[in-house]
Amino acid sequence: MDDRHTSTAVAAAVAVGNRFQLPTEFPEVLASRSNVLVRMGAVVARVPATTLLARPAAVQSLANEVALSSFLERRGAPVVATFESPGPHLVGDLPVTLWRFTRHDPDHVFSPAEAAWALAELHDALRDFPGDLDAPGPVTETRDWITRFGLPDELLDELAAIEQVVGDTPSGPARALHGDAHPGNLLATSAGALWLNFEDAWAGPLAWDLACLAATTRLDGRAAVAAYPGGADADELRPWVRLRELQGVCWRFAIAARFPDRQTEAHAALRRFRTAGGAR
Repeated sequence: MDDRHTSTAVAAAVAVGNRFQLPTEFPEVLASRSNVLVRMGAVVARVPATTLLARPAAVQSLANEVALSSFLERRGAPVVATFESPGPHLVGDLPVTLWRFTRHDPDHVFSPAEAAWALAELHDALRDFPGDLDAPGPVTETRDWITRFGLPDELLDELAAIEQVVGDTPSGPARALHGDAHPGNLLATSAGALWLNFEDAWAGPLAWDLACLAATTRLDGRAAVAAYPGGADADELRPWVRLRELQGVCWRFAIAARFPDRQTEAHAALRRFRTAGGAR
């Protein structure tokens, strides 16, 4: 997936790497999807790519990510470590954050119980986060994405209906959340499972992170939620899962905005979402 976003991101990563005298002669692109990950020796630069199409003002979300990760790291929580000067660093208007390179097994498949307990451990560490997360949350962002990507107005109607339900759901007080808590953001390392990618973090009800876990296709999400200590009421979680599914459809259109050959895939996801809604 080498495109202008990737090449621009690599150039920005190298520019920041040079500021800190990192080995930038042979930058290695580790990933180039939502974000471009560029390894420079023992440090990985993370530069938004597809994310910028959905969230043009990405600096605040990355600042939140760094703040949360740094806090969790100090507490000895299971997270990927930040570089000593993590950023965000700006190259023009492109933000770059820096992280410690972490060896992991990319082929490891977490069991539902492993994912559930890892998330519970993360939530326990997040409980005392003292900062204010200046983040809109999934309802507001999904509304923006529906408009941004020109999706059918009926999705705005469904979002409004979901918002009315989740607004009345007794999901507990707002608290710092990962915001995108699925196994794709969990690394299997020699030190155990480590979380990363906190750019979607926001202060909300625990039900949102559990819905992210429930909706994943990387493992049996329902089994994972059932294994989460204390469990979750399926009826209470249902509208949050539907919101997560709607967010996922919007994200497909963000991908298609960057890679037009993915339009068919995005429209297929929209059809599945509509069909599932009609079957409820």
